[in-house]
Amino acid sequence: MSLFATATPQAATNQSALGDLSKDVVLNSPPEDSISALSFSPQSDHLAVASWDKKVRIYEINSQGGSEGKALFDHEGPVLSVAWSKAVWHMTQDGSKVVGGGTDKAARLLDLGAGSTTAQQVAVHDQPIRCVRFMEAPGSGSPMLVTGSWDKHVKYWDLRQPTPVADVECQDKVYTMDVRDKLLVVGTAERYLNVYNLNNPTTPYKTIMSPLKWQTRVVSCFNDSNGYAVGSIEGRCAIQYVEEKDSTSNFSFKCHREPPQNNNSNVFSVNAISFHPIHGTFSTAGADGTFHFWDKDAKHRLKGYPSAGGTISSTDFNRSGTIFAYAVSYDWSKGYSNNTQNYPNKVMLHAIVGDECKPRPTTKKR
Repeated sequence: MSLFATATPQAATNQSALGDLSKDVVLNSPPEDSISALSFSPQSDHLAVASWDKKVRIYEINSQGGSEGKALFDHEGPVLSVAWSKAVWHMTQDGSKVVGGGTDKAARLLDLGAGSTTAQQVAVHDQPIRCVRFMEAPGSGSPMLVTGSWDKHVKYWDLRQPTPVADVECQDKVYTMDVRDKLLVVGTAERYLNVYNLNNPTTPYKTIMSPLKWQTRVVSCFNDSNGYAVGSIEGRCAIQYVEEKDSTSNFSFKCHREPPQNNNSNVFSVNAISFHPIHGTFSTAGADGTFHFWDKDAKHRLKGYPSAGGTISSTDFNRSGTIFAYAVSYDWSKGYSNNTQNYPNKVMLHAIVGDECKPRPTTKKR
């Protein structure tokens, strides 16, 4: 894909310098209120955007970085999460369904493949739904929806049935959740991390306290589903492997912090972590308005970028890893009084060029 034909890779010798945002393209007709979540289709360059304006919008991104709104559907309250159905090779499931979850305590699904214009309610909780993800049912591989809520429950849904096929109570409110293959990771209040093997989805494979000392903000599974990254409100990220045999590879690092002045340092929440679909490297983005690309295996920052002018609330890579979308939007970390009319509210599209997201070469001793 030749997104941003004018974008040029920086020389390899300049990898330590700040990255360039000047060629980034703004998404046309963005939401009218804060942007809570972004999700690219696994089958095409369509981007779903969830917002506090009670809508989920779907945009088509063309080869030059241009964007056009293709569909939208409404919730009855702010939408907090959005996800696309998985592309499963042996089924008719083709990544054409979009689901949103929000403060109306419901998950709603729009079937773009069927030409639907009205979303169907497919899940319900007693409190706002914070996270929605698609998964494959154990055994059959049929598509299922998993939802996590502030009512402290994770529910599994067969989209053909009005009631959940399973309901798991967590220790506290669900703040974040991610799925990759058979791995489900749920982060709750009070820093609990519940790890599930989806062959046995109702019993945690293991439960740990976050290695980070402050509230969990985001979890994101590795591409190979061997582990996950955790981001906290205190400008830290942790890399965690599922199996004990790999625990020596666990580590955490500081990020999204301002240089200390007079023994004081401003630290910012890590709001989003996204893994590159090809290289397995990952991004962090935060309330300081910056994003960075990292190589977890080399424990190395690949590239950092200047402030985008406002907090970054959500990020995602497209299926080929050639586009990195990031939402510059108020993240509500300072309450309603700081959500002013002049605060930026936009989605930016950054073309991945050169070695920006490629892992560092490894040198193995003979």
